[in-house]
Amino acid sequence: MNFFYKKIKKNHRKLVILQHEKIVIMDNFVVSARKYRPITFDSVVGQKAITSTLQNAIRTNTLAQAFLFCGPRGVGKTTCARIMAKTINCMNPTADMEACDECESCRSFNNSNSFNIYELDAASNNSVDDIRNLVDQVRIPPQVGKYKVYIIDEVHMLSQAAFNAFLKTLEEPPAYAKFILATTEKHKIIPTILSRCQIFDFKRITVDDISQHLQNIALKEGIVAEEEALNIVAQKADGALRDALSIFDQMVSFSGKNITYKDVINNLNVLDYEYYFRMVDYILNKDNNSILLLLNNVVENGFDIQHFIQGLASHLRNLLLGRDERLVDLMEVSRQLKARYAEQAQKCSQYFLLKTLDLANQCDLNFRNSNNKRLHLEICLMKMCYVEGQQTTVNRQQPMASSQQPTANSPQPMAQMRPQPQVQVQQQMQPQPQPQPQPQVQPRPQVQTPQPMASSQQPAANNQQPMASSQQPAVSSQQPTAVRVGRLGRTSTISITAEEPKKEEVVEEVWNTPFTQEQLTTAWNSFVEKYQNTSPVFVAGIKNAEPTIIDSSKVSFKIDNILVVKDQNNMYALHEHLKNALHNNQFALKEVVVERPKEVVLYTDKQKFEKMASDNPNVANIRESLNLQLDI
Repeated sequence: MNFFYKKIKKNHRKLVILQHEKIVIMDNFVVSARKYRPITFDSVVGQKAITSTLQNAIRTNTLAQAFLFCGPRGVGKTTCARIMAKTINCMNPTADMEACDECESCRSFNNSNSFNIYELDAASNNSVDDIRNLVDQVRIPPQVGKYKVYIIDEVHMLSQAAFNAFLKTLEEPPAYAKFILATTEKHKIIPTILSRCQIFDFKRITVDDISQHLQNIALKEGIVAEEEALNIVAQKADGALRDALSIFDQMVSFSGKNITYKDVINNLNVLDYEYYFRMVDYILNKDNNSILLLLNNVVENGFDIQHFIQGLASHLRNLLLGRDERLVDLMEVSRQLKARYAEQAQKCSQYFLLKTLDLANQCDLNFRNSNNKRLHLEICLMKMCYVEGQQTTVNRQQPMASSQQPTANSPQPMAQMRPQPQVQVQQQMQPQPQPQPQPQVQPRPQVQTPQPMASSQQPAANNQQPMASSQQPAVSSQQPTAVRVGRLGRTSTISITAEEPKKEEVVEEVWNTPFTQEQLTTAWNSFVEKYQNTSPVFVAGIKNAEPTIIDSSKVSFKIDNILVVKDQNNMYALHEHLKNALHNNQFALKEVVVERPKEVVLYTDKQKFEKMASDNPNVANIRESLNLQLDI
């Protein structure tokens, strides 16, 4: 019979298929995250500070009894714990404090049959009984090597009771016991556990380190991978090396031995950089139609438009960094893209990039609350088209404003110096419709003396005086030559160089009628009655102020709160009321702050009894005669 006989051996890693007495052996595939897992401190990626600290502690024999490795996923916490457990039990460590991989302890660890290293998954062993079993094992000394190492992964999953049962052993373990705790959520661990551990915070691995590590793996596997393709994989991993290796295996399955940038963006559903470069070019050219067509192309390809606006914001940020050579290294892109970003950044002004970046950020923040999300994004993109135009308008208006405000140090052309006396004549003649009773007071003779200018320009101004005086009749019958357009388009004939007419100072009439203390008290009480409803707080502060005449120019009053005189409006109203009531405005008010008498409050029974005894001595006699005790 032509059939297949299949036999699976559970205890082996090989699948044996028997077909017509021919044996085909297929090796199980090992993912890159396990195959290329670091086995030495030097091979750990992106955690140089932590590995150096651990190596120095092993070298100087200053190992703590407990360590806590915390950080995001896929950054090497469990890997460093295993390497450390293997190294401290190595019988022949190297000069760099690395395991030798030749002694009995290293071989047993590599074969996963070491009796001195225990790994406990706290996610599935989180009860008090599991911790009690661990504590019982701690009492047994190691058979081979110096230490017994307990690696507890996901330690934050332990229950509250399990943490409490673990406290004493963690603080005072035997000299041969070492604990290494690993977690992604340090905030869930109780403070009593944290205080007993040396804490190492693992950081996210940078895009450059992940990309370089993937390049090394590709060389070992004989895979040709484009630099930009590996850079996209590193960005997608978000700082986790394990995620990057998983995505790398996925791309190998998709592309085979040749990983290209096009295959990566198609398989990972990532928008191509070309979309963003084209979008910025359309915005700079104010091509609204091309912007809408490009956005429609993004939507038809199945991309989320919120991811598009987030990617556009990152693109604008890279353009902002590309304007300065010192900031180019902050971009997490390949070398070819950095050069392209720097080229496009030269076409954009800093104002344009900052404004469009702010518009993109606001669009992303308000995206969730929008009912028509596509229209919300289209409006944002079309707003970006007019950012550069706003900047150009501002730049064009600045020279006009500067030309209308000449400074004393800047020389003025002769064409601008001549009309100045004419404008002054028009300005001084316009506010003269009122009849002047004395004809000898006329502003006309002042025309011959122009406004004083800078010392370097005075001779030129004096040379123009005859011309100005000879043109006075023409000025009175014609419109002024210097006309300034206001903000609303209205014309104005007032020169910006002419002096504004000074306002006449109002001189207060002097009242100096003498007044008595009785009159002052009456005026003070009338103010209290008048303002007790409108300003009750202020009136309460001055009601019992006892105003007193010090001399003819000063009146004092007593207050117990300095905040009363801080009320300037009410103090001004009080002063004006007293002036009018006394017909005297030549005195000032002076406050005198008086402290309130402290009231003694009796709280305890003993204080109350002593107060009663001081008022009536018979109370103390009755207590002594009856032999009474105070309940204090």
